[in-house]
Amino acid sequence: MGQDIEAAPQARISEDGNSLKTPTKVGREELADIIRPHESYEGHHRFDPEASWTIKEERSLVRKTDLRLLSWLCLMMLGLQLDRGSISNALADNLLDDLNLTSDDYNNGTTIQLLCFMTAEFPVQFLTKRYGFKYILPTMMLLWGFATLGQSWMHDRTSFYLGRAAIGLCEGGFIPGVILFATYFYKSKELSIRLACFWSTLNIARVISALLAAGILDMRGIGGHPGWFWLFVLEGLLTIIVAVLSFLYLPDSPTDTKNVLWRKGWYTEREEVIMVNRILRDDPAKGLTTLKEPATFKDIRAAWSDSSMWGLYFIGLIAYIPASPVQGYLTLTLKRLGFKTFDSNMLTVPSAVLQIITMLGLAYSSDYFNERAFHCILGEFWIMPLLVALITLPDGGREWGRFSLITLISGYPYFHPLVSSWISENTFDVKKRAITAATYNVIVQIGSLISSQIYRKYDGPYYKQGNTVLVSICALSLITFVVQRQVLVRMNKKKQQQWEKMSSDEKALYQADIISREQDGNKRLDFRFAL
Repeated sequence: MGQDIEAAPQARISEDGNSLKTPTKVGREELADIIRPHESYEGHHRFDPEASWTIKEERSLVRKTDLRLLSWLCLMMLGLQLDRGSISNALADNLLDDLNLTSDDYNNGTTIQLLCFMTAEFPVQFLTKRYGFKYILPTMMLLWGFATLGQSWMHDRTSFYLGRAAIGLCEGGFIPGVILFATYFYKSKELSIRLACFWSTLNIARVISALLAAGILDMRGIGGHPGWFWLFVLEGLLTIIVAVLSFLYLPDSPTDTKNVLWRKGWYTEREEVIMVNRILRDDPAKGLTTLKEPATFKDIRAAWSDSSMWGLYFIGLIAYIPASPVQGYLTLTLKRLGFKTFDSNMLTVPSAVLQIITMLGLAYSSDYFNERAFHCILGEFWIMPLLVALITLPDGGREWGRFSLITLISGYPYFHPLVSSWISENTFDVKKRAITAATYNVIVQIGSLISSQIYRKYDGPYYKQGNTVLVSICALSLITFVVQRQVLVRMNKKKQQQWEKMSSDEKALYQADIISREQDGNKRLDFRFAL
């Protein structure tokens, strides 16, 4: 395990010691010795096709990156979920009654938030590609911190709707930005588990917010304000503090990590060489654009016309709907079942802990076996029998049985990190990847918009009709995953058949055409889609 990792082998050696001609290579990670980074690439001064390093050195570098980058991005994600989810905790403190709102008004507020969230997605991606992640991500966090703080003064339906709109506008585009930023520091096979850590942070935030809410909501009456007033004030201030620190902490790129808090940078020169070359050998397309190279409408057209992505877009639309209403109404459902405010918040903790465990396990397995589709199917299938059981459970009583089913559904193996990694692996051009990720996330939010309207007031508190709809959508999602995988298998097979018809010289000339490669991206015959 301690032997050197070679840069890009120039030839193979046969068993008898004779040199064999290097075969033409197929697959994104096999093209590093063909594709060279542009001179403008910010890590070009560390590019060395002959560089080698040990497994121990690389693992040490990854651990350092986890500690210094991943942990901070997770902290920022924590702030995202605290502010986004605080409204759910506030429901347990009679927010709806205090503002004279119905559950349908609450649904409409969720819809407004999601519409604004989607509106911000593409502008944010253009801004991050133009000005860099270091400045845009903390700015967004600062803005939604102030938006959360402003929700403290909600007093009627209009102010409630304005508060949800502000949160949506300020948070939209943040998650795709974080994902794209992480891809510059991690190889594709390392990405799923890291993205799972991001989303585990969202569940950790559910636990923390439940614990915070359990205490903060008891402040009702202090200063003449309800408990939810103090909840928004304190969580908003916490987010603002983290945002200010993020301006001082985040790096510009893997080779520019110096800042106010790290004057010497995160990495040594040797570590920067390892970082740049290991990333480019895994995904040489990252050397063809700079971090601050603006995306264009041509990139949007490329992202939307790529048929290999269409199935994943549709998955984003429907796959997360089956569990969303159950999760979104967890505290309100528990309150209506007779649990007190403190108990309603604390009973959300088991589902959050369960999802952390199941999601990390699923992501680790996906990375280990280098497989996406069947792992996503497993995550989706988890939900179906539980929804069926929820439908068949008789009304009235059985609170703990109903709570157990709701907890198991809410704690399902969340496969969003796997799909996000899948999208990243199957796009070649980095700018197109940013637009593709944003497109997928917008579609996911459209799915959330749909899910927010499935549980209706007349169907409560058990939502039998709504749960029947969720079972149908769950079945459709399972079919879609199977179809998407088969479409990619067919595309790979078709490419392979065309590739095999070419002579060795034709293959060599084809791979030497760098201009066409950058234009065609994942349409190239020597690119293979991950399954």
